[in-house]
Amino acid sequence: MASTTNSNYTASDAFFEALAEFGVQACFVNLGSDHPSLIESMLKGQLEKKPHFPAIYTCPNEMVALSMADGWARATGRVQAVIVHVDVGTQALGAAMHDANTGRAPVLIFAGLCPYSEDGQLLGSRTEYQHWLQNIPDQKALVRGYCRYVGEFHTGSTVKQTVARALQFATSDPKGPVYIAGAREVMAEATEPYSMDTSKYVPIGPSALPDSAVETIAESLLKAKSPLIVTGYSGRNHSCPAELVKLTNNVPGLRVLDTGGCDMCFPATHPSSLGFRLSFDQATTNADVIFVLDCDVPWIPSRNKPREDALIYHVDVDPLNSTMDISFFPAHGRWKADSYTALTQINKYLNSTAVEHLRLPETEAQKRHAILVQQHEQRMSSIDNLATPGPSDLLDIHYVGAAIKDAVPDDAIFVVEAATCAMSFSDQLKADIPGSWINSGGAGLGWSGGAAMGVKLAYDAAGKPKFVCQVTGDGTYLFSVPSSVYWTASRYGIPVLTIVLNNRGWNAPRQSYKLVHPTGLGATSTNKDMHMSLDPSPDYSGIAKAAAGENFGSLKGGLFAGKATTTAELKDVLERAVREVQSGRGAVVEVVLGVDEQGNSNI
Repeated sequence: MASTTNSNYTASDAFFEALAEFGVQACFVNLGSDHPSLIESMLKGQLEKKPHFPAIYTCPNEMVALSMADGWARATGRVQAVIVHVDVGTQALGAAMHDANTGRAPVLIFAGLCPYSEDGQLLGSRTEYQHWLQNIPDQKALVRGYCRYVGEFHTGSTVKQTVARALQFATSDPKGPVYIAGAREVMAEATEPYSMDTSKYVPIGPSALPDSAVETIAESLLKAKSPLIVTGYSGRNHSCPAELVKLTNNVPGLRVLDTGGCDMCFPATHPSSLGFRLSFDQATTNADVIFVLDCDVPWIPSRNKPREDALIYHVDVDPLNSTMDISFFPAHGRWKADSYTALTQINKYLNSTAVEHLRLPETEAQKRHAILVQQHEQRMSSIDNLATPGPSDLLDIHYVGAAIKDAVPDDAIFVVEAATCAMSFSDQLKADIPGSWINSGGAGLGWSGGAAMGVKLAYDAAGKPKFVCQVTGDGTYLFSVPSSVYWTASRYGIPVLTIVLNNRGWNAPRQSYKLVHPTGLGATSTNKDMHMSLDPSPDYSGIAKAAAGENFGSLKGGLFAGKATTTAELKDVLERAVREVQSGRGAVVEVVLGVDEQGNSNI
């Protein structure tokens, strides 16, 4: 290191260089008084280093910013950056921190720290009133419980090393958010330019199963009379669904249940599919061998506990659910391994001569397969029947789901945050393309507004543009900060089709209430009585149109806003909305479901 420093090169320059060197393509920012030197570096980089400088996206709300980075990571696995303002911006990340953590989304967050000098001793010293108010005892503690790594820039000479370490944690399993803070004086510090060999700072490679585990799992599945796989995140690796299909082909009668709905883990059109159910499907109660694969909540012990004699094996990158205080799910074998690697090992073993003595006679294998096909066909027929219009022309989620599936391109990406409607919508969608269904995996509602934009940007940046459809509940839509979402979408010309399912409020609390107090006062109370109602209904698409402004991106005219309350209206408005999105314009369609004051269908 040279003994003199280059006053034109600062720690902030090193930070953005590090992001670029490690392949970060975008920074989603909400700037403040802690960022003067970062702003200088942004301006310099955009002038001097394009296209080798991250694209900067202004986000008027921090949750939207983090959700955009989160969505990008879900789509392609690539880490993006979020820059927020000291403690207040960190707190404003809100529920998006929960979602990135539980949903295993790798993102890097930087927040400034209040200046630590008062009298102008250093460049970046305190100059404004708020620099005292924002000086809390431990800013990093605000997010420590949600992060894989929390660090701080102490000097400009180690900025890149700190970024490298943070990114190793973010991209090593279990993936998730990382957080770095830096005081204003540090980010303004002059330092010597330097580079790093990024090939020496790679994430931990995928772990494999020991041979004994491969044999135990494979042989137990073959011996089982009613084998079951329960999964949740395995589809994040888009190669996993095909390996799961191979496994079902290798094990006669094997069924697959998705309990997280986080990713498209297994094709819904396959005879072995039991679809997506939030952990309470009865299949877990009659299986004699259960293989839990990358799944946080395989069943709910108070509702659908496995039978006492069931053999249970668990393979996951975090099989102990290390971020959860209480998680008592039993297993006879538990291994920390990459799901794709484990599946390829198990399939290889099942295709070897080592298991010849365990294979079922061909007639028995065909019998089991025929039963699966029959049960699956019955299930699909029942789902299709639910989408048939009744005597009323009012809308329900089954009809709406089928209509949306028919209206959008076959390879559309769905970003879904439909709460109480999610499972029914999933049934109608019948997703079977890897990566085509993305859910937050968490409980921090409001994720999908920013996430859908992040997904769209990710595929565009990869040179594989996709039609992106966000499906959200009405209450969740309000949580997403639509004023910020649609301003950002318009500013940067990010066309997404948003479907707002208006069922007059938050119905999830009513479902929870029924499970605890089934005969309580709420049984005859309205949602308004129970403080769950969103009546009178806001103009959901109008909110988006107002936020997007007079023109959408470079296009003349604003965002498309539509509304449907009947089956006839829905077909027309969906066709128009899809055309608008395909032309590059965002669209928001409010779909009014026919429900009563208790949230029950009145069709």
